Amino acid sequence: LVVGSDISRCPNTPWPTCRGYLHKRTHSGFVKGWRKRWFVLKHDGCLQYYKHKKDEGKWPPLETIKLEGAEVDIDSSLGKPFVFNCVPQSGNRTFCLCATSNQEMKRWLEAMDKAAHPIRQNHVWEDVTLHNSNLPPLAIKNPECLGLLHQLDRSTDAWVQHYCILKDGCLYFYASIRSTQASGGLYLQGYRVSEQTLSFKQSVIELKPPSEEFKTFYFCAENKTENQRWITALTASIKKWLPLHQAIQDFMNRPLEETKM
Repeated sequence: LVVGSDISRCPNTPWPTCRGYLHKRTHSGFVKGWRKRWFVLKHDGCLQYYKHKKDEGKWPPLETIKLEGAEVDIDSSLGKPFVFNCVPQSGNRTFCLCATSNQEMKRWLEAMDKAAHPIRQNHVWEDVTLHNSNLPPLAIKNPECLGLLHQLDRSTDAWVQHYCILKDGCLYFYASIRSTQASGGLYLQGYRVSEQTLSFKQSVIELKPPSEEFKTFYFCAENKTENQRWITALTASIKKWLPLHQAIQDFMNRPLEETKM
């Protein structure tokens, strides 16, 4: 589960966690040595590479490497700086890569190690939201806000209408109030809510992610009053779901008389 991720069938794919050029050592073909390739580490833990940066999104990757369970480490045996190896869990191949600087190498090592050893946390809240997404909109108990919202599709600059239900930091999308289940939705933990004006001078609701790897969303209600109603509800709903360490810290920082049982 990731912040801003999709709960159903309208994917909000996060931006890649790491992207850039690396040199890849090769022993195949007529040319042996190092080849410059454009690498993309996806949020699902897959490392892909292309011949050129411009190929990303236009052509399939030359190869996709599943990093979960892989071993990633510095290789000093070649006498060449900034070299590191990646051995996938299958163990039948070693990928030898070279960065352009020590800082770049550390950036890739850290990102790839996180992908190789993901931390998985299960919470009953995940089960509840998935359960809710299979219910009709009016069957969700005690919604924090409901009504029509238009979502901006940045690829076409068109507005797509949804009937929306807000519950526990999750925004569920429905084709209409008569739908039998959600067509999609967003986990909004960590998002910041504000009112913004886009280029066409329309007042919209901006949902800004906690980091650049996730997408920013723009919504618009029927009028400015409705926008404010949604902004208030979204802000309150997201704030209820503080990270555990932050909630503990906030409790510890309260005056002594407020923390007595």
